[in-house]
Amino acid sequence: MAETIHPFYESHRGAMEAAMRHRLDLAETMLCERAHLSNIDGVKQEVMDEFQIVLTQMPYVGGAASRMSDFFMRLLGFMAFSRVLRRHGVPLSVIGDIERETYKAQLLTAPEAERLASGRQFMSPENQAFLREQAEHSHRGQFPEDFVYDFVEPGPGDSFDFGINYKACGFCKFAARHGDKDILQNICGLDFDAYAARGIHLERTQTLADGASHCDFRFSRFPPD
Repeated sequence: MAETIHPFYESHRGAMEAAMRHRLDLAETMLCERAHLSNIDGVKQEVMDEFQIVLTQMPYVGGAASRMSDFFMRLLGFMAFSRVLRRHGVPLSVIGDIERETYKAQLLTAPEAERLASGRQFMSPENQAFLREQAEHSHRGQFPEDFVYDFVEPGPGDSFDFGINYKACGFCKFAARHGDKDILQNICGLDFDAYAARGIHLERTQTLADGASHCDFRFSRFPPD
């Protein structure tokens, strides 16, 4: 196992650690009342210590040139969270619920106008063109631990704006490499709130983590209030 953090992630380390500490503060009540843990300060420190290990395990997939780098930086910290709670005997379903509610609460601390503007940018024709390029690039196999995916155009009768079919998942590869397969689905469960917070409706009927051939992400705009 690598003992150092890749320079790209090292340059973002402060922001990632701050995000983790914020999540732990938001989760504190749930850790007491739902996970039935005591010595919460000690548990939070365990998670931060485990996060230092996750940082050394985080695969490099192109840095700023790849949109998937941001996915690793935003979400792999939940692997540390899950590992520690799993060691304390917290049921996986409870861990998943706490993580989803914590992540949603964290996302909603951003101003609504900012979140919705981010959603509009994601759904924009310009970003769709960018996603097409990134999808094509993902098939080149430059980084073995990266995601591989196709951009999906809507067909006649489809109600979504566009989709992405993930044929290989960086989180699945990470989980298989580091013994985290049992907590992998907790990461998958974060997607719906992540997009909803930006005014985007995500529909997904299958995942690689569940043994499917691909994850079928379909995106559409929530209707205005």
